Formats: sequence, structure tokens, C-alpha cells
Amino acid sequence: MSLDTASGIHPSLGSMAHQRQPRLQQCASWRHRMLAACWALAALAACTLVPWQGSPEAIWFLASPASLWSEGAEMALVRGLGMGGGAGPALLALPFIVAAMALPRIPTGAFAAVLQFAGALGLVLLSLAGLGVFGEARPFGLGASLYALTALAWLCIGLAQAGRFGGDGFVAGVVLASVALLLLFTVVPTLVMLANGFSDTSGVSGVQRFIQRLATLRLWGLGCGPLSGVLAGQGCGVVWNTLFLGLVTATLCTVFGLALALMLTRTQSRWNKWVRLAALLPMVTPPFVVGMGFILLFGRSGLVNTGLEWAFGIEPTRWIYGMPGVILAEVFAFTPVAFIVLITVVEGVSPTLEEAAQTLRAGRWRTFMDVSLPLMRPGLVSAFLITFVETLADFGNPLILGANTSVLATEIFFAIVGADVDPGRAAVYSTILLAFTLGAFLLQRVALGRASYTTVSGKGDSGLHAALPTGVRRACTGIGVAWAVFTIGLFALILVGGFVVNWGRNYTPTLEHFVGAFGMEWGNAGGLRMTGTAWESLKETLLIGAVVAPITALMGVITAWVIARHNFRGKRAFEFSTLLSLAVPGTVTGVAYLLCFNTPPLELTGTAAIIGLCLLFRNLPVAVQAGSAALAQLDKTLDEASATLGARSFYTFRKVDLPLLRPVLIGTLMYGFVRTATSISAVIFLVSADHEMATTFIVNRILNGDYGVAVAYSTVLIALSVAALGLIRVLVGERQIARRSASPGMAVLGGTAG
Repeated sequence: MSLDTASGIHPSLGSMAHQRQPRLQQCASWRHRMLAACWALAALAACTLVPWQGSPEAIWFLASPASLWSEGAEMALVRGLGMGGGAGPALLALPFIVAAMALPRIPTGAFAAVLQFAGALGLVLLSLAGLGVFGEARPFGLGASLYALTALAWLCIGLAQAGRFGGDGFVAGVVLASVALLLLFTVVPTLVMLANGFSDTSGVSGVQRFIQRLATLRLWGLGCGPLSGVLAGQGCGVVWNTLFLGLVTATLCTVFGLALALMLTRTQSRWNKWVRLAALLPMVTPPFVVGMGFILLFGRSGLVNTGLEWAFGIEPTRWIYGMPGVILAEVFAFTPVAFIVLITVVEGVSPTLEEAAQTLRAGRWRTFMDVSLPLMRPGLVSAFLITFVETLADFGNPLILGANTSVLATEIFFAIVGADVDPGRAAVYSTILLAFTLGAFLLQRVALGRASYTTVSGKGDSGLHAALPTGVRRACTGIGVAWAVFTIGLFALILVGGFVVNWGRNYTPTLEHFVGAFGMEWGNAGGLRMTGTAWESLKETLLIGAVVAPITALMGVITAWVIARHNFRGKRAFEFSTLLSLAVPGTVTGVAYLLCFNTPPLELTGTAAIIGLCLLFRNLPVAVQAGSAALAQLDKTLDEASATLGARSFYTFRKVDLPLLRPVLIGTLMYGFVRTATSISAVIFLVSADHEMATTFIVNRILNGDYGVAVAYSTVLIALSVAALGLIRVLVGERQIARRSASPGMAVLGGTAG
């Protein structure tokens, strides 16, 4: 009996399958040859027709075709002929020209090796040209960018032809492109900054200087908590303050984010629309404006303290300044991040599993604790990890409310811009933050383990989610209502501040702040002229946000898909590199970008491109984590079924996985846009006279004492961000999992049963 017969497959079918395999391989090889030829033409165009040197601004935003051929944008071939000095750019085209001419005659067995060699050689030659080996180092323009893309494409095609990444060129391209971008815009700037920890001009060795900066009582002092009486002279170390702040804030953010997600997905409360709005409002507000709101609300002269003194004679205190105030502000700032991660996971829990538990006579409490909550574990762990690292990296709230409580982020900030400037000390403190991030990453792996959390599969699932236990429902509703009332009240104070003469002193209504910031008038020629001082920064912010947000969402989802669906060597290191930018404070990232990208070959300083790239790679980890948590619930058999029907991975991703990831796209689009509009810590070092962001404009107004314009601008920024969130939701749509909606009667029964 043949093997095919023994396995239940007819011999003729097995023979047909064996005959089809070589044909499929031949088709793949032919397709790879055609792609390689097309990319070879692109490389030739990059070295002859497209300016090698040009404006990075034009590359990033493609402002106008003329800007690509601006002054100094020389073609590579002209330089190679001796009119610009150096034969490097013309030499770069040789590997592709020779390989393209030999493509038809290259044997199939050597085809993959030739492509890999040519692609790798092209990247090496490009790196040498950037370092000035072939002549004077000049800024890379569109031609160099196109050449780099070509070399990377040839390398990917060669790896796919050799059977790597499952023989799939799309997967190979995603992995290598992601690795290249993360290395260039995350790892390299971070290493440059960390290298300053070993720098010293006094003759002390680098390692010794690093240890001196690391082993200080200011970092590790134990004179706090139970040991405050024994070690009173030491004080509480900055490291312990940072860890305490991160752990408490991450725990509270995860609990509150889960409560908000459960309320919005498992209850039919009339408060739901207000809670959904309040859950996202803190994200659309610059953090320093929220900090100012907390001071005006809870400060010594705030509304709460003055009200208590007037009503009960309670003397005002300064409790808001210090660790309690920082924790309150951080929880308020980062709970929306946990909510965005968790609501997708909560929605994705299969009602069938909950119904099965109830069929086996499990009560609501046991169903929730033993079935629903464990299936949410990927989202819970991701939310805790993100908020923990975000808290460690934030410096705005500790700077405003910390008083004498120092954390690593503020210490790094003062080490860079304070009176005692010491980039080496900032680098050492950044190393500690990276160590904390690595520890959190390892704990995430341990917490998730090898368990399966799949809840969305190819089988029909139109059930209803189990009603929450009465205690859980009441707790979630209480947290949600309290969150909505507090958030809307705080934002009402901020809104009022833009319409009064002087917030906190003179409450006479006025519109002068809005007119000064966003005034318009008709010009002599009849056209509308924008006379307000804030228009340019607002347009710049909206433009960068419109570019960065979609790229962040799509890149994050694709990266998460590669991590969740494919195995390759170095996968763990690749996943950790996507989290690296979260660990580095924004101030350090801004300075690192200045150090890396202020000289050729990537001369981006002073452009909108450097701001957009910085925001993109700082926001990417949240998109990756949100996508990974959602993909953990999608059954891999969906992809396998698509592949069985002959679909390639790109088609499967676009038609099968991406529609089911719409909530993640919505969340990451929202997050990417609002973080672009509200970020300050990194971009404050990267803005220029030609490219100013809304947050830096507001900070400058606050430093000048012009609080009315600052609050008015913040009000406009909040309104535009909320409008953008609604537009994103309408354009992207919602995920459809074909589940029944509870009728009003069932909703009432489910919500009130014991």
C-alpha cells in the first residue's frame, strides 16, 4: 500500500500535488525575477534621474515636485562624472546594473544568492557613501532613499527565494523594513545617547565614570518609608520614587481602564456615551494644561481648598504638590491608554465560552473570574506594561506637581537643560529606565506564558456576553460615572479659563484671547487673512498629525501581525526593540535625535520630518501592543484557511485579519493623532522657527505669563482633537463579529439580575 493510500489520499491526487509543487516554485521564481528587474530599474533611476541630494522636507511631505530639484540637489550620475566630486553614487548603481543584465541567465539555484549579495552590497555601499568614503559626505535626498529601498527589496526577494520567512516576500519585506527603521530611528539614537554615560573630560576611564554616576545615594538612598528614622540623612532615592510611582500608577490605570471598558461593553447604562467621551478626553489635552487645572482645583488657592475653608474653616494645604498629586495626574493622563488597549480585548471575549460555563451551572461571579477575566489577560498585561513604562518616561506632571519628589525623568530633564548640564548623567539614568523596561518585558512574557487566549475563530459566534456580577457591575458603573463627572468638570474649568480676563483672579467674560490667537480679517485685496499668532503652529500640528497617525496605526498593526503570526530568528529581540522608545524619556529622545540627525547623511534637524519621525517611533509601541493583544484573540486557522485556498500572506492580512482589527486601527489612529497634538517632552528640542508645534507655542505663552491665550489655544486644540476622533471612527468603521445585540428587555434583565 502506498503512502498516499495509507493516509486516505487517492494516489492520483498525491501525484497531482507532487507535480504541482515544482510548477508553483517555478512561478514564484519567475515572479521574483520580474520584481527584481523592476527594482533594478528603480535603482538605475535613483542613480541617474532623481536628485541624490535634496531637501528632507520634500521627501517626508512631498510638498511640491519643484522642491525635489531645489538648489544643491545634484544628480548622482553628474557627481559621478566629476562635476560634484567623488564617484560614489555612480558606483552604487553597478551591483544592480550587472545583476539585472545577468538575471535571465542566472541559474535558479544561484538566483537567491545573487539577489541577497547584490542587495547587501548595495546597503553597504550606501552606508560608506553616507560616511564620506567616496568623497564629501552630503545629505541624502530622494535618490538615496529610493536606492536604499531598492537594495532592501532585492535582499528581501533573495531571502524569500531561498525559502526564508516561508518563501513569502511580503513577510520578509515587513520584517527587514521594520528592523531597518527601528535600528535607524530608535536603536541608533538611543545608543548614541547612552554612549555619553561613559564620556568624561577629566581623564577618568569611561567605565569608572559610569560607575561613579550610577552609585550615588541620590539614586539609591533608603531614607524613606520604614527606614526613614534609621537612614534619615539619606532621603528617598530617585529610583525608589520612580518604581513606586510606576507600579501604583500602572495598577490604578489598569483597574480603571478595565472598569471603563467593562461598563461600555457589558452594561446598558445611560451614562455610557458620556463615559466614552470622558475616557478619551485626557488624551486630547496637553499634560501641563491638565496639571495647571489640578493646581487651580486642588492647589492652596484652588476651588476645593477655598470652598472647604469658607464652608468648614479647614485650613488650605499643599497636598497636591508631591507624590499624591503626581500619582493623581499620571492616572488621569494614562488611564485612557489602558482603556484603548483593553476595550478591544474585552469586546473580543467569546460569548460562547461564557455561555458554556453558565450551562455547567457556574454563577456569574465564577464565570467572570474563571472564564472572562483570564481571557482578558493579554490586554491586562499589555495595559499594565504600557502605562508602567509611560509613567516612568513622563516628566511633565512630575515637573509641575512633584515639588521635592524627584523621579528619573525629571532628573534626566535637569541634567540636559538645567544649570548643571551633564549629558553623561542623563545617559546613566536612561540606562536605568531601559533596565526597568527590560524587566517589565520579561515579566510580561512570564505572565502570559504559553497559554492560548484565542476567542475569535472562523466558527459562527452570535451569542450574547454574560451579564456582569452585581458587585462588578456596580463598581464599574460607579468608577465610570465618577470618572465622567470629574473629567467633564475639570475640562469645564479649562474651557472657562479661555473666556475670562484672568483665570483665578478676574472672571470678567472676554473673547480677546481667542482673537489674539486665531483672529482673521479681510485684506485689502478682498481675501481672508489670518492675523492670529497661533495659526502657523496649528497648521503645522494638524499636518504632521495627519501624516503620522495613519502611518503609526498601519505600521503598528503590520508589525504586531508579523510578531503574532510568524516565527523567525531574533523575534524576541525584534519585539523588544519595538518597546525601546517607550523606555526613553522624551527629553532624551529629542536630544538623541539632535545628535544623530544634524549632520549628513541624514540631515533632518530643523525640518518637519524630524518631528514626524520622532513622534512616529515614540507612538509605535502602543500600536504594536494593542495589535498584539487583539491578534492573540484571533484564531490562526483563519490565516491557514486563507492560505489553503491559495491566498498569499498580503491578501490574507488585507482581507481576513485587517477587517477584524478595525477597533485597533481606530484606537491607534486616535492615539497617534492626539499624541502628535499634545506631545511636548521630545518635540520641544526639535521645533524650529519654521516648524513650531501647538504644545511648544502654548508652553512659550505660559512662560511669558500669557495664560489666557494658552488656555484658549488648548480649548481649540481639544475641540479639534475630539472632532478628529469622531471623523476617524466614521471613516474606519467598526469590526463586525456577527453577534446578537441585547434587546432592551434583556439588557434590563441582564443588568439587574443578582
